[in-house]
This record gives sequence, structure tokens and C-alpha cells, in this order.
Amino acid sequence: MMTIFGIPAQALFGQLLLGLINGAFYAMLSLGLALIFGLLNIINFSHGALYMMGAFVAWLLLTVLGAGYWTALVVAPLLVAVFGMIIERTMLCRLYKLDHLYGLLLTFGLALVIEGVFRQLYGISGMPYAVPKELAGGWNLGFMYLPIYRAWVVMASMVLCLGSWLLIEKTKLGAYLRAATENATLVQAFGINVPVMITLTYGFGVALAAIAGVLAAPIYSVNPLMGSNLIIVVFAVVVIGGMGSILGAIVTGFLLGLVEGLTKVFYPEAASTVIFVVMAIVLLIKPAGLFGKRS
Repeated sequence: MMTIFGIPAQALFGQLLLGLINGAFYAMLSLGLALIFGLLNIINFSHGALYMMGAFVAWLLLTVLGAGYWTALVVAPLLVAVFGMIIERTMLCRLYKLDHLYGLLLTFGLALVIEGVFRQLYGISGMPYAVPKELAGGWNLGFMYLPIYRAWVVMASMVLCLGSWLLIEKTKLGAYLRAATENATLVQAFGINVPVMITLTYGFGVALAAIAGVLAAPIYSVNPLMGSNLIIVVFAVVVIGGMGSILGAIVTGFLLGLVEGLTKVFYPEAASTVIFVVMAIVLLIKPAGLFGKRS
């Protein structure tokens, strides 16, 4: 059997694949967090609950309505995005000019409420969600077995992250969004409805979390705790990449997933803490994050 650094190649590449999959979810969730913070100035602690809600809506569409995976991949993020936009219009819009702490406390409370509702309705045991038949099976690459669905998750997340970055950084719409965060009054003078733009931006960030939830449903069990187990790590990823940095969230998410996967191979005891160790080191060297800028 082929070995690398004394580790069986199949085990090493298998952990790298798991790390890349985790990195895909870190990147999508931290992208939504960075987008909401960078453009709306809100630290959205309810992001993990909305990720969980995306997985649950997909599961409910399957079990109640019989909707397939591809339908759920479109419908679930739209429904969760509408829910998020209602939250933004009724609650968050009152906090934009206040300290970050108010938004953090409100969204933390929302996360507890959302999670509590789903725990009350469905308990904490996981519900299975089958892999779609089009993506079942896998490829034997010789040095490892690659499940098709996991390859799809990685590719889909990369496309979504790259498309979001191009939308924000390279289009006129993205320029309007960035300008609105700097001087909303001036942007409104050009006939642009800034409140609607902000609401849609929040909805887009929430939809990214919901898409991640739908993608995660066939890999992890659908349960009310799946968001709270992930959100702390995702916040660490955002801090390492730089608060509000879209590119930083994407690159750091994938890289830290790989670092976590390699740590599980060479030093498994540190796998659950390695990201926080990296965060501490980065904050000591560059407090604004790897891609962040000093305010």
C-alpha cells in the first residue's frame, strides 16, 4: 500500500477530502457572514440557525410534499431568504446606526428562538436525507474513493463563492452596494432605493447559508443543533480572513478546512482546536485579519 510521510495514501487523501468538504461549508457560511457585516454592519449570529433552517426546509419539502433534491436546492434558499428579509425589515433595520453589540445580541436571541422551535417540534435526533440518485455512487481513483456527491458539494460551493465575489466586486450592482455602506444619502440621490437594496443583500447572505444547509443535508443528519455546532468555527474563519472581507472569507474557509483535515491525520487530538489556534496567532500578528484592512 502506498504511503506518504508514513500515512497510507487512502487515509491521507480521504481526510483531505473531508477537510475540503468542511472548508466548502466554512467558505459559504463565512461568505454570507462577511457580506452581511461588510455591507450592513451587522454581526449575524443567527447565521447558523438559518443554515439549519435551510436543511430542515429541504427535508420538509421531501417528506411532506415529495419534492426532490433539485427542487429543494432552489425553493428552500428562497423561502429562508424571504424569512430573513422579514427579520431585516422588522428588527435589524432599527440597529444599523447603533453599536455592533446590539445586532449581535438580537441575532443571538433569534438563533436561540429558531433552534428552540425546531428542537421542540423535531427533537435533537438527526433525520436522514438521501443523496439524489443522479449523484449517488463514486469514482475509484486508485489512491482513494471519491463519492460523486461530495465532489458536487465542493464544486458547487466554489462556483457559488466565486460568483458571489464577482457580483460584489466586479459589477455595477456591487459598486452600488459598497457605495451605499459608505454614503447612503448620496446613493439615494441617484435614484437608488437603498433600504430595498440592503434588504435584498441580507436576503442574499441568508440564502447562501440556506444553500449550504441543503447541500449539507445528505452528508450530515438534519437536526436542530447542526448550525450551533458550526457557527463558532465559522466566526473564527471570518475573523482570520478579516471581518467584512469577501475574498478573505472564501480563501480562508477552504484553507482552514484543509488544515483541519491534515491535523486529523498527523495530530488528531488538536483537530477540534487548530482553527482557534490559527485565529489567535493571526490576531497577534495582524489584528485586522489576513485580508482585512485597518479601519
